[in-house]
Amino acid sequence: MNLYLESIGFGFITASVLALSAVGFTMQFAITNVLNLSFSGAMISSAYIAYGFNRLGLNIWLCLVLAALYGAVLSYLLNQFVFRPFQRRNAGVVGMVIVTLACGLILQNSTLALGGPDNVSYVLNNGPTINLGPFVFTALQLAIIALAIAVMAGIHTLLKFTRLGKSMRATAANVSLAKASGIRTERVIATTWLITGGLCGIAGTVFGMNSGSFGASSIALFLVVIIAAAVVGGVGRPYGAMVGALLIGVVMEFSATVVTSDYKEAVAFIILLLVLALRPDGILTRSARS
Repeated sequence: MNLYLESIGFGFITASVLALSAVGFTMQFAITNVLNLSFSGAMISSAYIAYGFNRLGLNIWLCLVLAALYGAVLSYLLNQFVFRPFQRRNAGVVGMVIVTLACGLILQNSTLALGGPDNVSYVLNNGPTINLGPFVFTALQLAIIALAIAVMAGIHTLLKFTRLGKSMRATAANVSLAKASGIRTERVIATTWLITGGLCGIAGTVFGMNSGSFGASSIALFLVVIIAAAVVGGVGRPYGAMVGALLIGVVMEFSATVVTSDYKEAVAFIILLLVLALRPDGILTRSARS
């Protein structure tokens, strides 16, 4: 029984990493109308940026901030010089998916070429082991969970209580109507790429911190898990992505205890297929839309 409870605790950690990723991914789609399959490539690229600074002696948390800045700039530049030109040429949904997939492969293989084929690890301190009821965490794991909660609270505050957030929601609902209402949608979309790119950089670094070691292809399968979390909560719904991340994270880690950890990603894929078949709009009700 303790083993199963511990797996749920591990699920909270996985859910924290996944929430940072899935919320950024689904916000990009909702506001910019781009299903960005290069997200995982940007994540691993950001993780290696943090690793490079960490090797220079910088504290891992400072490296995380630098990786977030890198992810923000990278995502902004991808939109400005790759995605927007294709959208202006009226590239269809399939065409944009292929473009983003190609960008992801370029990022992943560039990271492989520069970082090498071997796995790498951050220099960090996991801290003491802490017992919280039936759950056992390290101080680092609790810090990751706290970081995810703080970022999710920040996203909630942004979307609900700021002028920018209201403009984002209006742009996501109807970009033409938002533009006619005086909202500078191009600026909103550009800002969205900066914010979600920052989330991407944080998520990539936290993924590496939680994994212990990682390589250029470590996040390739994680993209399926990100998509699963986004779809389970309803594509384009940030709050749905948070719920989907929690559900997928806990179920994945629990399944690793019941079956084997080799099939964790397969479990996420099965959940994705079931949701698409039974409730394609996501598990949240219409009233839960952000």
